[in-house]
Amino acid sequence: MSDIYDFNGKNYCVVTYGCQMNLHESEKISGILDNMGMSAVQSPEAADVVVFNTCCIRDTAERRALGNIGKMKELKKKNKNLLVVVTGCMTQQNGFAENLKERYQYVDVILGTHNISDLENKLREKVARKKRIASVLDTDGYIDDETTPVTRTSFPNAWVNINYGCNNFCTYCIVPYVRGRERSRTPESIIAECEKLIKDGYKEITLLGQNVNSYGNDFGDPDVNFSDLLRSVAEIEGKFRIRFMTSHPKDFTSDVVKAIKSSDKICNNIHLPVQAGSNSVLKNMNRRYTREHYMSLIDMIRDEIPDAGITTDIMVGFPYETEDDFQDTLDLVRRVRFSTAFTFIYSVRKGTKAADMPQIPYEIKQDRIKRLIALQNEITEELSKAYLGNTYEVLIEGTNEKKKGFVSGRTESGRLVSAPGDENLIGQFVNIRIDKCKNAQLTGEII
Repeated sequence: MSDIYDFNGKNYCVVTYGCQMNLHESEKISGILDNMGMSAVQSPEAADVVVFNTCCIRDTAERRALGNIGKMKELKKKNKNLLVVVTGCMTQQNGFAENLKERYQYVDVILGTHNISDLENKLREKVARKKRIASVLDTDGYIDDETTPVTRTSFPNAWVNINYGCNNFCTYCIVPYVRGRERSRTPESIIAECEKLIKDGYKEITLLGQNVNSYGNDFGDPDVNFSDLLRSVAEIEGKFRIRFMTSHPKDFTSDVVKAIKSSDKICNNIHLPVQAGSNSVLKNMNRRYTREHYMSLIDMIRDEIPDAGITTDIMVGFPYETEDDFQDTLDLVRRVRFSTAFTFIYSVRKGTKAADMPQIPYEIKQDRIKRLIALQNEITEELSKAYLGNTYEVLIEGTNEKKKGFVSGRTESGRLVSAPGDENLIGQFVNIRIDKCKNAQLTGEII
């Protein structure tokens, strides 16, 4: 088998689930495999190595991943030399890797979130020893950005990690258990990476962290903080945009808003997850802020940057949530008028405190999510009408998969816009006059 598996010239397929952090880690996985002499393909059927980069934030993501991993059993019957790798948040859960290895006998290599950079060594070890490998590290102190090769797939946008892990322990969230405690990269390493990306032609940098606002707290140096990092990246020469995600309301400061306002490179687009509009629910979630504090942040943002696009995450059906609690959430949505909201039903995650709380019947959750989505859609459509007849600078990010002959990109405030054009426009800033809107969809002409 080792003769057959000269990795040079072989094909690989990376299947990714979850957040932008996972998308960027899949770029690192691709970088490692490219460095081994392999080539990317889109289909597992055409691959010699299939890597599943998993997510376990919600039960649906985990079940979907396991379902697709299960399909590899038949694929391996057809191709005995196929290597299957599973990594990501799902495998980092306590005892999960051992269970996966026992139940899915056709999975060859299992890695955790802290040792993705060891992928090449583990693949070669699997081939040499002809034994399946499960290697999940408990340590959460390792940062590998400076050593792991990256094959970026998101041009003209580039993801840049600024910190890892989370210290917040929201009662519904498994991230601190699978990503570890917060740890920040040095400002120098981040700025050097951004400088190289701009030099290589990237037009948008998205700074990533589970909580970007707590960047630098682990250094114990008051001169290292997120707002100053934003300003430093904005000082890099060239025409490009800066975005960031995700912010935590308890750590979000006016200095971040001032940094945004001070530079035309930092987008007027802030993703600020509220999760719920009820103080009782927020307390049960251990979010450590109140609806009043959240609304004060919104007022502060709007006072400083009136045209800011504010987006959010909202969860319904959390344990103990009453109809009055849910009405508080609807009230907050009406008051804030988010550009868009990522809405979802609470799902139980084993190992979190909320898993032991009394659960709300699914039919109640389903009714509430429908009402929330209807309200947000109404607000988004109303906000969209204000774009009609106006012209905005848009960074073209790709072709529109649903409209042949159209390209799409985002305004500075984060709204997605489509216009007639071809792939030669990808990576260019263009001015688009909006002439049509439907719900969140804006369409216009390049002028």
